Amino acid sequence: MSTISHDGRIQSLELGKTIFDFADDLAVEVPTSCGRNGKCHECVVEIISGMEALNAASEPESFLRGNYRLACQAVVERIDTEIHFAPLRRKPRILTLGQNKTHLDLDPMVSRRGLDVLYDGKVIDQYRGYLYGLAIDLGTTTVVIDLVDLETGDSLERLSFENPQRFGGSDVMHRISYDGGSDRGELQKAIVTAINRSIRNLSRAWKFPRRAIYEIIVAGNSSMRDLLFGLDIQSIGQKPYKSLIEHEYLEGKRSSTELNENAWKLGLRAHRETRLYGLPLIGSHVGADAAACLTAIDMASVEGEVVMMVDVGTNTEVVIGNAKRMLAASCPAGPAFEGGVVTYGMPGYDGAIESLKFRPENGNFDYVTIGGVSPEGLCGSGLIDLIAELRRHDRMTPKGVFQPDKRQNEITVVPENGITFSRADGSALAQATAANYCGQFIVMQKFGIDPESISKLYLAGGFANYVDVENAIAIGFLAPVSVERIIKVGNAAIDGARELLLSRRQRKKLRALIKNIEHIELESTSDFFDIFVEGCQFTPMPSRICNVKSAST
Repeated sequence: MSTISHDGRIQSLELGKTIFDFADDLAVEVPTSCGRNGKCHECVVEIISGMEALNAASEPESFLRGNYRLACQAVVERIDTEIHFAPLRRKPRILTLGQNKTHLDLDPMVSRRGLDVLYDGKVIDQYRGYLYGLAIDLGTTTVVIDLVDLETGDSLERLSFENPQRFGGSDVMHRISYDGGSDRGELQKAIVTAINRSIRNLSRAWKFPRRAIYEIIVAGNSSMRDLLFGLDIQSIGQKPYKSLIEHEYLEGKRSSTELNENAWKLGLRAHRETRLYGLPLIGSHVGADAAACLTAIDMASVEGEVVMMVDVGTNTEVVIGNAKRMLAASCPAGPAFEGGVVTYGMPGYDGAIESLKFRPENGNFDYVTIGGVSPEGLCGSGLIDLIAELRRHDRMTPKGVFQPDKRQNEITVVPENGITFSRADGSALAQATAANYCGQFIVMQKFGIDPESISKLYLAGGFANYVDVENAIAIGFLAPVSVERIIKVGNAAIDGARELLLSRRQRKKLRALIKNIEHIELESTSDFFDIFVEGCQFTPMPSRICNVKSAST
């Protein structure tokens, strides 16, 4: 067939038309601001299949690698194949909701005195009828933006979209490498453009001037945060894996790892005096997003017990302890559970299998898809269910060998849609599981506590919110804490960012809290390799990790 498609919409191919032309025909929104001449670099699309039918990449596309093209530059030169494409700024199911705290400490940096608008006591503008701020959860995979009324504390709207920096790699280390090359600055440009587009859309929807946004606060891992601020992030990719800002802090050149710059100078189109505030880092890859989560779960008030926070993502962060003592570590889990590497893995779009059960009587799987539509692949929660079911019914060994036929390289999950799961897929997921396993195991081991003594396990992040906890424990993805003590807190990073946007006192508390956190490099643990190998086995984590039952003091 000679067709081009996006998200189930199909059209016949025509020679000489660009991907952007077909996007118009298929009613697919692709961002652009340059008149489609290749200058703005905004219309990046992923060519999922059919790259061979397109012209060679043009000079404006030199910053792209792999199967990415600019929609305005990609021209159809062959019509003997099928092309499937998707814009980078897609809208997967991204969790924007958190705990919905009703009582917030209202003490923002921005205030009003009569008709004067003040930032930290300094007059910066005359009142325009609105006093707004933005809280941003800048994830490696997804972005959430919260429009907040700084006078009432109300969250007016939360937007979410896929991080458009994905052309630079699906994980942090690849983006660090990309930004260290000849195309440095393209990743910052991509995210600034996306945020500006969100500001414009919010301004139109809520009928306020964008100049009424006076502060933007960002929570993200060390790399994502510093990229937005236009900083060199190469040191984060090299031992000891610390940002330039953290190095300066440790050398006594800074009092904090916070960042506070003029947003307009960095390209963000709000008010010319709007400040861009980057939350402080905890250490190495444990960044400002984890710090925001600690605010959301009110870690500063935890006394006499030990809690653990696991923020699951491409880079999972683990923090354990209480207000007196905390340990933290980052786990480079990679994109296997978030739509990367696995053949039929996909983010949480409509059509993604989000849960499934194996039926031993006929060897088939019952499944549920997001949106209730025909399945296209498996998202992270579906993959966890799949592995757990295969292990539970002895259809896969701990080493990923399929049963009963050991020579089998793949199994069929949905035969009518051609969705399969291979040994290579299992290997990729085993390593991602092991990263999460190691992070939780080693931090508990260093703290001197067993899973049974953890009073609460806070599970943060959009992906984690949809996970079957019992299945996640069964394959070693989560520590074996009693299910009734596991609390899903949703998008805690955006909740914490909003609280910090609204309160100077909360920022002060967070600065003090972070000073009590000891960061652990997992790879420096003497038995790291043994623990990692154990974590690859898709078996539950031991319930006894050490001889100490409690370390709450």
